[in-house]
Amino acid sequence: MISSRNGKYLFCPRENIFHFLSLRGSTLPWQSSICSTILSEFFGLPRKYWVQYLLAKTDRIANIIIYNYWKFMQIKINHINKMEGHAGFMASVLKGDVKSAKLEIKEGIRLIEGILIGRHYKDVPIIVQRICGICPVVHNLTAIKALEKAMGVKISQETKDLRKLLEWGQIIHSHALHLFFLSLADLLDIDNDLKVVEKYPEETKMAIKIREFGMEIVKVIGGRVIHPLTNEVGGFKKVPTKDEIKKLIEQGNEALETAEKLGAFFAQFKFPDFERETEYVCLNSGDDYAIYEGDVASNKGLHIPVEKFENNFHELQKPNEVIKRVEVKNRNVYMVGAIARVNNNSKWLTPKAELYLESLNYSLPDYNPFHNVIYQMVEVIHSIEKSLITLGLLENMNLSGAITKDYKVKEGIGVAAVEAPRGTLYYHIDLDHNGYVKNANIITPTAQSLSHLEMDIALYLNDIMDLPEEKRTQKLRGFIRAYDPCISCAVH
Repeated sequence: MISSRNGKYLFCPRENIFHFLSLRGSTLPWQSSICSTILSEFFGLPRKYWVQYLLAKTDRIANIIIYNYWKFMQIKINHINKMEGHAGFMASVLKGDVKSAKLEIKEGIRLIEGILIGRHYKDVPIIVQRICGICPVVHNLTAIKALEKAMGVKISQETKDLRKLLEWGQIIHSHALHLFFLSLADLLDIDNDLKVVEKYPEETKMAIKIREFGMEIVKVIGGRVIHPLTNEVGGFKKVPTKDEIKKLIEQGNEALETAEKLGAFFAQFKFPDFERETEYVCLNSGDDYAIYEGDVASNKGLHIPVEKFENNFHELQKPNEVIKRVEVKNRNVYMVGAIARVNNNSKWLTPKAELYLESLNYSLPDYNPFHNVIYQMVEVIHSIEKSLITLGLLENMNLSGAITKDYKVKEGIGVAAVEAPRGTLYYHIDLDHNGYVKNANIITPTAQSLSHLEMDIALYLNDIMDLPEEKRTQKLRGFIRAYDPCISCAVH
């Protein structure tokens, strides 16, 4: 990054300088005077040092020449920290207008779908949960649901309840991590995260306590915190004991009280003022705050069964990109995640989550993507409360019905979707008659929201263009982090 005369910043390949400075004055009449002015004004160098400086600082001089003649610049962030995975950012600006804004993915494609082909169906949930270390549960759950649909396997209500608990635990764990440890510094305008911990030690303990409850749910129900072991096609290998459920209830009551306090802490912050009307897509069951099952619905009239997902959405594989983007057919880009779920399904929030949402005084529909952060707090309260309700029911039940029963392996195609912390996760699995995978397709939340993020950030960049480089970079990073992207999932 370098500075031009009016404080704009840009980046340009090194070799361009030799082209610009080698052109004749008749071609570029500004060449001699501009170069002299730039070099003397910006660097204060005598003429005898120009060649030496030119060889050492070609990028810098080329960029200044480009901006002064064409008013063109590129804004580049090599690395966006505090998000899952590795990505940078590049934007092109011409005469003050943002012409393009793009998240630059720094990870290679992983080809998990290709790895699945030819594998036995029992391997699938174990493999796909390795896609992500933050949200392995939802990959495991969605794959199992798709496999059950492919083979026509029916599950018990106890199994469904335990799986919902797993998913709520995953949401609590992931949201608490993003809310406090990845996004809070942006709200406080603090660069060093350790300073956040030093300034708010009690709130830090609250966030850890909430996250530990989510992780404990996954551990007790799934067998371990990361990459669950007990969940499988047809049910569970092992179910929690009554003592384990009782301890979860005790821990959950404390976590709920803590979440309400942490929610009040987050409610005091003012988010940047930015809006762009958009389409929000998530699951909708018609009678609950859908996370495990439901149709695919949006605030723009879309309402289809999950089985019709690929008929109404299409994936776009652009040249030189490792992520397949997703759009609604014959429409445009859309957004998924906590902000989409709260906008579309808020009437099914639990009482405490509903009260907290009302206390924020936000009007729905809400099109400010920064609010995705605070809506994650709404979902933390909701998920803890729903977990406690379900745990209370399971405490007095015989859970043997959740233990896997015999079923018949057969050929079929199964599609399924669940709500991952970052949005709707979709699986399509095609099995042969022996239970081996013939084809598989996975559509992750970040792949669905990526184009939406880039459109938003192009508009947002216009609002912060005149800020100093360091401040602007900080705000761009904060904007991207508000989306809570998961690059490892996106490049699956």
